[in-house]
Amino acid sequence: MTRRYAVAIAGGGQLARMMHQAAISLGIDVHLLAEGPDVSAAQVVRGAVVGDYRNLDTLMSFTDGVDVLTFDHEHVPTRHLEELSRKVAVRPGPDALVYAQDKALMREKMAELGVDCPAFAVCDTVNELAAFGARQGWPIIAKTSRGGYDGKGVWKLDDDAQAEIPFDGIAHSSAGERVRIVAEEFVDFARELSAIVVRSPSGQVVAYPISETVQTDGICVETVTPAPRLDPDRAAGLQQMAIRIATELGVVGVLAVELMEARDGRILVNELAMRPHNTGHWTIDGARTSQFENHIRAVLDLPLGSPELRDDVVVMTNVLGGAEPDLTGALMHVFARDREIRVHLYGKEVKAGRKVGHVTALGTTLDDVRRRAHHAAGYLMGDPDA
Repeated sequence: MTRRYAVAIAGGGQLARMMHQAAISLGIDVHLLAEGPDVSAAQVVRGAVVGDYRNLDTLMSFTDGVDVLTFDHEHVPTRHLEELSRKVAVRPGPDALVYAQDKALMREKMAELGVDCPAFAVCDTVNELAAFGARQGWPIIAKTSRGGYDGKGVWKLDDDAQAEIPFDGIAHSSAGERVRIVAEEFVDFARELSAIVVRSPSGQVVAYPISETVQTDGICVETVTPAPRLDPDRAAGLQQMAIRIATELGVVGVLAVELMEARDGRILVNELAMRPHNTGHWTIDGARTSQFENHIRAVLDLPLGSPELRDDVVVMTNVLGGAEPDLTGALMHVFARDREIRVHLYGKEVKAGRKVGHVTALGTTLDDVRRRAHHAAGYLMGDPDA
């Protein structure tokens, strides 16, 4: 009888949808735990289970008969992952994933490893936060240690009179873990970068080219790969740093290291993510092997594929909900204008500002590639003059 491999994915967003797409060509079954019957991945994964990822019994029954559990997001409670790891291979495991779940632990671990990060302090009281601001100099950034994403749970504080704001209502995460406040220096950054690597249990690692990312209101709206104006030796150093972090933490699967390039020349680690990442969507069409396929390969300990670029320049632009409700219908114009543009729609209802898809353009000249990507995404967002 033919052996069927099964990967369980907790979370039903577009990342799970694209992991499923990659798994199909590898002959791998995907079992999905979705937040609802109509979320992005549940639309395409047969037999998706609708349930609460915060419920241990649900997770236990969901992982019956699978080879490995992986994730669309990092929000499954750490204590549940520790229990699950006694039953099934959890990749990345709880000992690694906790550093993507908890920003306080992440900052402390990066400091231990000597990785360049903003100056920080973990604060349990308003007075501790105010003292950090006085010592470091205002303004400062304050973040919740758990639960924040896409700009949520992050504040820019201008003086000690605002030090109470992050503590208002903060006690525990929705899963009951303790939430602390991480205070960081305010970094005057020139741009943001992303280093994506993939690591397998056997220790094989591949590193994608460094991308420049453009953020608006905490949401990535564009990536350019390779990052323009980045010295090749420095880019290689950032790849090596990301590989070292993945190795030291024991990450299995994708690790995305979000970076800030400060105006004073420093490049500092901002965040870690341990699952396929928005800043790596360009890899579906722009790399020899996508981050999604390599993540599936990694969690099953299959040899990893090449991360090399397919062309000189790749630009990915997110499609956010706008004035165009009929995204598929709008493809008539997009594809007629540009036969080489690549479009990925996530099956989501169009709502203002919501990520509903992305487009990717490849070529040899950055200005031309960016123009093509901007036009396609703009048209899908309802701007015919983009």
